[in-house]
Amino acid sequence: MEEKNMNYIKKLREVKPLVHNITNYVTVNDVANAILAIGGSPIMSDEITEVAQMTSISNALNINIGTLNQVKIASMFEAGKASNACKHITVLDPVGAGATDLRTNTCKELLEQIHFDAIKGNISEIKTLMAGTGHTKGVDASAEDQKNSHDLIDDIKAFAKELNTIIIVTGLVDYVTDGNKCYMINNGCKEMSAITGTGCMLSGILGCFLTVENSVDSAAAAVMSMGIAGEIGASKLKEGEGNATLRTYLIDALFNMTDEELEKSGKYEVQ
Repeated sequence: MEEKNMNYIKKLREVKPLVHNITNYVTVNDVANAILAIGGSPIMSDEITEVAQMTSISNALNINIGTLNQVKIASMFEAGKASNACKHITVLDPVGAGATDLRTNTCKELLEQIHFDAIKGNISEIKTLMAGTGHTKGVDASAEDQKNSHDLIDDIKAFAKELNTIIIVTGLVDYVTDGNKCYMINNGCKEMSAITGTGCMLSGILGCFLTVENSVDSAAAAVMSMGIAGEIGASKLKEGEGNATLRTYLIDALFNMTDEELEKSGKYEVQ
């Protein structure tokens, strides 16, 4: 990062943070590989009899509601409370909040009972958290919300202050704010939307970066890392290669990511 030159990735790989993930089974393997690639260590467990203990020995907890069921929901609350008690980094990915009452209400209750250091979602998911209700298009942001996302920045900053958290809004432009500073990040490419799990991967590596430093700057570095990795991956695609190959290239790019690459390729403004 130009402002602080914190060498996030170098420090991350020295610390090798252990990230406990209660994540969705569609992308669990990719999340684990992304965390390994950036330099962390993943553990995946949603068994309620062990999640509190697993969280207590980890550096960070990543809760992703992508594939909800009642058993997993109970484990999320158990792990989240344990993470707060240990003062560990806790991340929420409210996948599909606004699509169903179960997802929306689960997120509302999680926010009431657990403090999250970072919340990452698309604009429709974040709008749902702010309003308590919403109309997410499955797990994707609605076209109208994407079009008007910049108009909501002041509201999102106020929400981040209210929750004392870092909010990451992903989209054509990614916004990262703690309520005071706001990064507007232009890394990434349209081809990334053809891969299931890039957002889930980002939630996992957020836990890694925030373990190094719990700040909006560190969160922005995580977002840029994923966007730059997508750009590098897309640039390597040859004729006949598609989204499966891009996923491999993206994870390879995370594995080879450096602080120097962040400095060189990060495209952002701060307000």
